[in-house]
Amino acid sequence: MSTASVNDSSLPPVTKPASHWLWVAVSTPAHSSVSEPLSYLSDAPIAPGTLVRVPLGRREVLGVVWDAPPDGAVPDLPEGVTPRSIAGVLQGVAPLDASWRRLTAFTARYYQRALGEVALAALPPQLRDLTPEQMARRIQRKTRKKKDMAGVASAAIHPTPAPVALSDEQRRATLQIEAEDGPFLLFGATGSGKTEVYLHSVQRALEADPRAQVLVMVPEINLTPQLEARFLERFAPVYGDEAVVSMHSGMTSAQRLKSWLAAHTGEARIVLGTRMAVFASMPQLALIVVDEEHDASYKQQEGARYSARDLAVWRGREQQAKVILGSATPSLESWHASRSPSTDDPHGGRYLRLHMPSRIGAAELPRVRLVDMGQQPRGAVFSPPLLQAITERVERGEQCLVLLNRRGFAPVLHCKDCGWKSDCPHCSAHQVFHKIDRTLRCHHCGFTQRVPHACPSCGNVDISPLGRGTEQLEEQLAELLRNVITPQRRAARVARIDADTTKAKGALEEQLAAVHSGEIDVLVGTQMVAKGHDFRRITLVAAVQPDGALFSSDFRAPERLFALLMQAAGRAGRDADYIAEQGGNPPEMWIQTWHPEHSLYTSLRRHDYPRFAAEQLQERADAGMPPFAYQALVRADARTQEAAQAFLTAVSERAREAQLPGLDHVFLFPPVPMAVQRVANVERAQMLIESAHRGALQHFLAAWQSVLHAERANHKAVIRWLVDVDPQAI
Repeated sequence: MSTASVNDSSLPPVTKPASHWLWVAVSTPAHSSVSEPLSYLSDAPIAPGTLVRVPLGRREVLGVVWDAPPDGAVPDLPEGVTPRSIAGVLQGVAPLDASWRRLTAFTARYYQRALGEVALAALPPQLRDLTPEQMARRIQRKTRKKKDMAGVASAAIHPTPAPVALSDEQRRATLQIEAEDGPFLLFGATGSGKTEVYLHSVQRALEADPRAQVLVMVPEINLTPQLEARFLERFAPVYGDEAVVSMHSGMTSAQRLKSWLAAHTGEARIVLGTRMAVFASMPQLALIVVDEEHDASYKQQEGARYSARDLAVWRGREQQAKVILGSATPSLESWHASRSPSTDDPHGGRYLRLHMPSRIGAAELPRVRLVDMGQQPRGAVFSPPLLQAITERVERGEQCLVLLNRRGFAPVLHCKDCGWKSDCPHCSAHQVFHKIDRTLRCHHCGFTQRVPHACPSCGNVDISPLGRGTEQLEEQLAELLRNVITPQRRAARVARIDADTTKAKGALEEQLAAVHSGEIDVLVGTQMVAKGHDFRRITLVAAVQPDGALFSSDFRAPERLFALLMQAAGRAGRDADYIAEQGGNPPEMWIQTWHPEHSLYTSLRRHDYPRFAAEQLQERADAGMPPFAYQALVRADARTQEAAQAFLTAVSERAREAQLPGLDHVFLFPPVPMAVQRVANVERAQMLIESAHRGALQHFLAAWQSVLHAERANHKAVIRWLVDVDPQAI
């Protein structure tokens, strides 16, 4: 334990008698090598989990009182060091319970981050800035508001919502969830009614315990509004509007604090949120639902690089809460963890797999059609068969979705005379051409400039775009469909939804509402519209350029591609009644590819995820990759690539010299540049660490921290380093 202390005479000394030692988790600077928690004095004992304001250097910061060390020893102060006292307690906020503290401590330990960094990042930003006096005033206002609302509240007793008729598959799944402990992997086809299983399980949990709380997580912010609407419709009549709250980074600081306090006090019975919600303080947690559990968005990519899905499973076990992981395309880790017992593997996996292969009602899965682009006209963006299929759908009043996971008009501008390309001056990447505002933008560092009138290298005025983005698809489809007339006797309308068109507040909701109302005939979008959305009128989905991931250096790329395409296909034909009204033409998924015989597409045509997963798992087992091995990445950012790699080489050599614990079971690969090795004029290198034993890897990483801190002092050109445990991209 370290002691927060001063030996600077300019700082005020301790003036009040204080005899109680406290250990407080605070957010210390990254790589400060200060062990945590820090020690402070208090004139009265304070319970662990209490939020306090404490001095740190010349600042006053928020801290969380932590559990005292097992031996209860008084800190041994170095000579000349004066202990400091806490500045105040945030009254009105109940202490964070032991289960929350264990969750944050485990996260910090497993993902190799400082305890205070994780604990304070898990709290709403506004809470970190409030003084005890400001917090007291806020609590008083909230209490008065509750009393006023109670005085005018209706005394009517709300009935339990009428039960929704479940399909046989849904009923079997819900009965197993009620009867077993889990964790559960709900493997359900797109449109099979997984959300209704979630709602039913939530209802059962809340009915079983009048104080029970439920956490429901989705991978992206844009999926929360429609989910919140369904939960409010189901549960607000019984528990009130205040019982359902959301938590995600798109909310204002005041909104996030309000939701956090509602969950912390138990007022919120249901919390909906993105990955950050896994740290919500929910003392009566009874059920956790992780929807689209395969999604890479559950992995944090800054600071503490935690996996919210994995932490949800850990938290469920620790708080004895049931956990449901749901997906039509589960992650291979979850699929492997839910394997059935066999003669070779008598114990099987630790998850219970629940299978729902059929769509609700008479809806059928879309037929997958592969278009061999080698047999199509040269340079065609849309093959004639696909264009004809889109035209026929639009003329019948149906909607189509065109998927291209690349925004902008073109990935790069190019001069044919001298070979110049629109490279970013600050990154080892191209600037993307955005035609709509005539700019070149780097999607890595954000650098933006106007499109040059001529080639900056040779002066040639004939510079042209290479490749395609969603802007270009939108423009070309609008031109190709300009003479297509819908049953409403109007021209076909094409719209685009991607990160560029949804920047403004409320823009995404407005565009999705236009799709749902039928104002849009063809929707062009990136992966943000390919998953989770319940489009009732879309009957055709087309993937234009999916082949890039087939031959990626990242071993997870095929898994991500299969999930994206299968999830996109699931947007088509979700409403059997609508399909029947339109004449019964089956929904379709079109894929334009140069490799139609690839095994990934063979499995996709059959909607056969188990076959795809079996092939991928066999490849990974043969290569010794996750989930059959455990990995961590150490990344170094420096002023030069040589300095970054030199640092990684040095810490690797120091680890071998010191014979760190676990080293015999760990393999350290040589450092290499990252795929995009320079971002914002910072060079980046990485080194992979791999082990067949999770425990050995963790022991090694924990012992290696001191080496990393010490070696940093010998490499002045290194700006920062970080450890990424269980990386999702290599």
